Amino acid sequence: MNFSVIKVSMKKILRKTELLAPAKNKIAAFAAINSGVDAVYIGAPAFGARVAASNSFEDIQEIVNFAHKFNVKVHVTVNTILKDEELPEAVKLIEKLYEIGVDAIIIQDAGLMKLAVENKLPPIVLHASTQCNNRSLEKIKFLEEVGFSRAVLARELSLEQIKNICQNTDIEIETFVQGALCVSYSGQCYMSCSIGGRSANRGECAQPCRKKYSLVDDKGNFIARDKHLLSLKDFNASKYLENLVNAGVKSFKIEGRLKDVNYVRNVTAFYRQELDKFSGKTSSGKVFLDFEPDLKKSFNRGFTSYFLEKREKCFNFNSPKMKGEKVGKIVKSAEGWIEFEKNSVQLSVQDGICYFEEDELKGCLVNKIVGNKVYLNKKIIIPIGSVVFRNYDVTFDNLLTNSKTKRRLGVTFEYSDKHLKATDEDNNSVTLEVKFDELPKNPEKQKNNFISQLKKVGDSDFYVSDIKINGDIPFMPVSEINKMRREILEKLIAERLKNYKRDIQKPMQYARYIKPEGDYRENAYNKEAELFYENCGCNLIEPAFESLSKTDGKELMRTKHCLKYAFDMCKSPKTLYLIDDKGKKYKLKFDCSNCEMVVLNGV
Repeated sequence: MNFSVIKVSMKKILRKTELLAPAKNKIAAFAAINSGVDAVYIGAPAFGARVAASNSFEDIQEIVNFAHKFNVKVHVTVNTILKDEELPEAVKLIEKLYEIGVDAIIIQDAGLMKLAVENKLPPIVLHASTQCNNRSLEKIKFLEEVGFSRAVLARELSLEQIKNICQNTDIEIETFVQGALCVSYSGQCYMSCSIGGRSANRGECAQPCRKKYSLVDDKGNFIARDKHLLSLKDFNASKYLENLVNAGVKSFKIEGRLKDVNYVRNVTAFYRQELDKFSGKTSSGKVFLDFEPDLKKSFNRGFTSYFLEKREKCFNFNSPKMKGEKVGKIVKSAEGWIEFEKNSVQLSVQDGICYFEEDELKGCLVNKIVGNKVYLNKKIIIPIGSVVFRNYDVTFDNLLTNSKTKRRLGVTFEYSDKHLKATDEDNNSVTLEVKFDELPKNPEKQKNNFISQLKKVGDSDFYVSDIKINGDIPFMPVSEINKMRREILEKLIAERLKNYKRDIQKPMQYARYIKPEGDYRENAYNKEAELFYENCGCNLIEPAFESLSKTDGKELMRTKHCLKYAFDMCKSPKTLYLIDDKGKKYKLKFDCSNCEMVVLNGV
């Protein structure tokens, strides 16, 4: 018996994951969707943790309609803690979001959790915000038992911790992969509220972590003076995507609901390309990209992978601003102009450049370039030997601004027996009857015209992947073919939207909380929140920080960023203090067993 060897090409089936991008407004949302996200998250008209990034119901409805064409989900943040009188308004807001088709809401407030348990919310999918302080397996198990569909992890977790959580729970896990880092554990920062009454848990953070501080010991000796001691670099986990996919992460989140549209477009496109190497996408369509994404070109404070693999120096004490890419060293300088060493990066007029002067980041624009001389828009003298960086690349920014990047759905046309059928890549299909009987004088020419006009999808949401012709095409004017193409594609979009199915939130329930007693750090700001903890077996000894009349000695933040570690003082027995630019003094406490630093209110 003879056997022949048949070679079969097997394409690896990748586990599907979600790329999740931020949107300040509908313009940014459309840019994110066109750049390839599987989901966007945006602010509601109220109660979002970025008060400056709210959106109207009308705009959210537009985003939903556009997103769902591509099976892209829309998540809306309702993740502040709420006053008693705000809860009814929040419920109405959530009902409206459900009504207009939003896929999920991201919440923090325990009062909303109680209302969900009591079926007083619509069956919209609920995600537990990172503001819920989701940094342990025990906390994630609690959220799973309560019934949340997804938990957004704290940024401080290592790969091993993330893997352990994914392997020991069935809840969807979302983790950050890019963007600004809060120095405190999310949901546990009370510094802004303490200083000026602007609560981070109410979406009003004044970002005291980006301000200057001095570090002194108990004898008044300065270890550091007027530095940005609490300011971290930006998170970049792009080198660990495969590890995170293999660990079991479902959703990969880009931070930045206050970022501009070009940031969203560039960063989203970059992560779409990278994530596609290791997993399949949950949305539909193909991105036709007209620029090469580059993370270094968008705003960043320098990058850190934080604690994913090993502890690293994740801070930037000199400046919370963007330094950008190195241009070169100055070899000649006079008032208003500079010259660089050979092999420096070529600049363009209107580029932004910066340099350090006594550890302070200074900046200006390029006014003109004549030969080797770079003229500045300020009459300043930058010292010879200074290293200059480009923190604004006008050429790249213009490329993003003028980008025509578009996402399109694959469609196959099939003509047979006087019917034109259009089928998209997800097997949605619609059919139109061809109401013409006259046979063409030149069948082959008519067939070619028919195919040619069907391919002209213009600015529609489709690209043609195939055209099949079975039988002769009747004579049809070009205008009628174009009209038929437009009509059938409109019907196909309507069919896609009709067939779009939202997930439904499963019933919520009370579960045993991770500890029997809680304090202000549980962020219970309303009576319903207090009852939620009580029903979960947790006795609250005090309400949220925002309700306290006395806060002396309270933890204002707990962080994995340790100043003893930063200044190589891990074994030092000295008591340390932070002093802000107004002279206020904060005692530091160190939990060395967990490599954590605590900033206390008062001394």
